[in-house]
Amino acid sequence: MYIYNSLTRKKEEFKPIHEGKAGIYACGPTVYNYFHIGNARPFITFDVLRRQLEREGYDVTFVQNFTDIDDKMIRRANEEGITVKELADRFIAEYYKDAKALGIRPATVHPKATEHIQEIISLISRLIENGHAYASPSGDVYYRVSRFPGYGKLSGQRSEDRESGASERLNVETDKESPEDFALWKAQKPGEPAWDSPWGKGRPGWHIECSAMSMKYLGETFDIHCGGKDLLFPHHENEIAQSEGATGKPYVHYWMHNGFINVDNQKMSKSLNNFFTVRDISKEYDLEAVRLFMLSSHYRSPINFSRELIEAANASLNRLYTARNHLRFCVENGADRPLNDEEKAFTERLAEYEKRFDNAMDDDLNTADALGAIFELVRDANTTVRDDSSREAAQAALNSLTAVCSVLGLLQKEDDAFPEEIEAMIREREEARRNKDWKKSDELRTALQEAGYIVEDTRQGQKVRRNV
Repeated sequence: MYIYNSLTRKKEEFKPIHEGKAGIYACGPTVYNYFHIGNARPFITFDVLRRQLEREGYDVTFVQNFTDIDDKMIRRANEEGITVKELADRFIAEYYKDAKALGIRPATVHPKATEHIQEIISLISRLIENGHAYASPSGDVYYRVSRFPGYGKLSGQRSEDRESGASERLNVETDKESPEDFALWKAQKPGEPAWDSPWGKGRPGWHIECSAMSMKYLGETFDIHCGGKDLLFPHHENEIAQSEGATGKPYVHYWMHNGFINVDNQKMSKSLNNFFTVRDISKEYDLEAVRLFMLSSHYRSPINFSRELIEAANASLNRLYTARNHLRFCVENGADRPLNDEEKAFTERLAEYEKRFDNAMDDDLNTADALGAIFELVRDANTTVRDDSSREAAQAALNSLTAVCSVLGLLQKEDDAFPEEIEAMIREREEARRNKDWKKSDELRTALQEAGYIVEDTRQGQKVRRNV
């Protein structure tokens, strides 16, 4: 697999630190609300990265954190009159619901910042000891950016640009040595949650949390760190400074960042009233269609979210389900015979489709081209596998389709049952056909069509599917 490394700004072959193993850290949500459509993109993208590496035989340790203490959480908890922990527990539970609906698998480990306070304090202490950090008289602890010559290597930010932006905050943070220094530990303010530390009661800064948690579960140097492009600076830049400043070792070998999402060709923002949570979207769209939409463009490219594009993705998703259901029907009802010459050639083409899929995925996770290979497989299967085809041919096509779709987290719904009243109509029509009551059979076909279902009569029996 080749990965575009944000640190080196080029594609590089993935070479894991430990043969056959891959360690990945993905920045997770700050759990003060339902996560929004912009958050969903990295969650989906790097879930797919994990799946493809597993397809290629890697033993993947996938770590995605929960930020369960920060300013936004404290503010919202105060507004609701509850504790920060109560707020966090509520929205962590809601995260799992929305993630499951999007086909996102749980991480190997989901660490919470508040459960790693001792690791964070230990890391800050190391930085103070080696001169990379300092405690202020107020009880805050800051990272001394001037002591880390490599600062800016990920984002490409120049020192003068950083100082210019940081100087606007000097009227609040007056005990910094330099405007660009950033907080590792924040002294307790009235009414805030706090933990004991060598510098007094307080709480961790956001950046140090990820350094401490990633190194605890993946080691001081690990393979891949990923997240949205918006995290590149300052969050990921600060993670590098903290981690390498403490250990003297390279922190991460490959950095991956996904592009932004626009809504109806405008930047997503609350002021434009185009800021949608995944929970909002789930009321109108199948979230599996949203997942397919996200994967229809290369992860590093910007993507535009619109009603028309989601509806197109939903139509594409229904094509996949229709193909899968057709193949399942043919497996159950097909001819019990060896492959003929046409079917042998077809199974050879299936291997080619899978190879094209893997080649696309190994080219910096090119899910758009991978989907192209899947839909060519579907077209071929729809043409070649008929109701009288051999079961073996149908099973081979079904195996290939489900294997590649599984990597993308698609075709995950296993319950193909129709509503009870539709099942009753289907059984009644089967009985009418057995009794050669063609008038009643036609009436029931019409009733099913009016209910939104297509009926096909084959020598193996009737096939019923939703009209999409």
